[in-house]
Amino acid sequence: MSVKENIRACIAKIKGDRTNSFIEVFEERALAQSEKIDALLAAGDESLILAGAPVALKDNMVIKGETASCSSKILEGFVSPYDAEVVTRLEKAGAVIIGRTNMDEFAMGSSTETSAFGVTRNPLDLDRVPGGSSGGSAAAVAGGLVPYSLGSDTGGSIRQPASFCGICGMKPTYGAVSRYGLIAFASSLDQIGPFAKDMASIEKIFNVLAGKDDKDETSCEIDREILRKKKIVCGIPKEFSGSSPEVQELFNKAVKKLSAEFEIEDVSLPSTEYAVSIYYIIAPSEASSNLSRFDGIRYGFRAEAANLAETYFKTRGEGFGDEVKRRIMLGAFALSSGYYDAYYMKALKVRRLIKDEFDRAFQKADVIISPTSPRTAFKLGEITDPLSLYMQDVYTIPANMAGLPAVSIPCGKCDDGLPAGFQIMAPRKQDSFLIDTAKKIEEIFKGE
Repeated sequence: MSVKENIRACIAKIKGDRTNSFIEVFEERALAQSEKIDALLAAGDESLILAGAPVALKDNMVIKGETASCSSKILEGFVSPYDAEVVTRLEKAGAVIIGRTNMDEFAMGSSTETSAFGVTRNPLDLDRVPGGSSGGSAAAVAGGLVPYSLGSDTGGSIRQPASFCGICGMKPTYGAVSRYGLIAFASSLDQIGPFAKDMASIEKIFNVLAGKDDKDETSCEIDREILRKKKIVCGIPKEFSGSSPEVQELFNKAVKKLSAEFEIEDVSLPSTEYAVSIYYIIAPSEASSNLSRFDGIRYGFRAEAANLAETYFKTRGEGFGDEVKRRIMLGAFALSSGYYDAYYMKALKVRRLIKDEFDRAFQKADVIISPTSPRTAFKLGEITDPLSLYMQDVYTIPANMAGLPAVSIPCGKCDDGLPAGFQIMAPRKQDSFLIDTAKKIEEIFKGE
């Protein structure tokens, strides 16, 4: 079929979906783009790597002329005047941006239950969460609506939903993919990355996205050459314990399978014990600064009020959800004059310790492996305690703290029939080696 016919079929499938993974479908834009690609293909152009492939974007990446809201009321009606760099690169490669996906408000959450547009459901079990904050993007791929989607990962928001939905999800090296046009949560941690059903597809879209961008000073080039080793050493951190019995059992079985072709070593990352604690100092601190721009004056939602001070108060009070307010207050407290040194500066020092410990661990191991999440997908509304939700990212946050590339791939199903993810982390800028290693491990896990 033509690209246009394929896109029409894709749009029809999305409209009939029951997971609430999409907030909006860009029907007019997608069909216009598909016509252009059909014309190029008819003219014999074979240079388009993603020719006609529909791609969904998390609702925190801007697209010129389209709404971007971070699934929040406070950005109601905001239309972007420019394209994010990832949009430019995708369309240059022939991809069709099909729509924007649901997410936890401002990427703050682990279940996609904090969105202003309602919860997203896991396509494997509609009574369960798809993970978060990129739950809409994960559910869109897992439900067969699109072959590719993009999410953002600040503390595990790509890898954890990939684990819950039984697909692959990658957090690249910090800076490997441009953040230009990504609405910021925590600027030193945020990273855009892809979801797909398999690692070959992850590799394809990542190669389109990766590379230096002059519009993003934190962007960097990665090492494209794949390291060739006789036997890859996988390190297992002894501190990464505390999984549910069924997840731990599945991980142990996976490690046993790997041991025939990979060398398994124990490694130690003692400071990762504090990773969740310092994440909830650093990330909210950056968020309280980044989200100060949403005040009802420049763009987005504005509450009716009698004066300027009341406008600020009411707009932010009505526009932000409870979780976003909680993190803004945490961050403002940590950055306040009486607590800056005691909390924020100390957290930065521990972050450096985590990075140094990973560097030492990678002298002993080529990659570090662990479960992606300590449990499988939980039921909607099951976890209401914020601290319990925060602990869902206990294995994923350390990679963000150290700026490492990491990927989650399915390693089978637990006794309850739900999938669990297998996390692989590699040294900074070794994204190509990570993908190649993950493809080899994926082959061993096939059929699970």
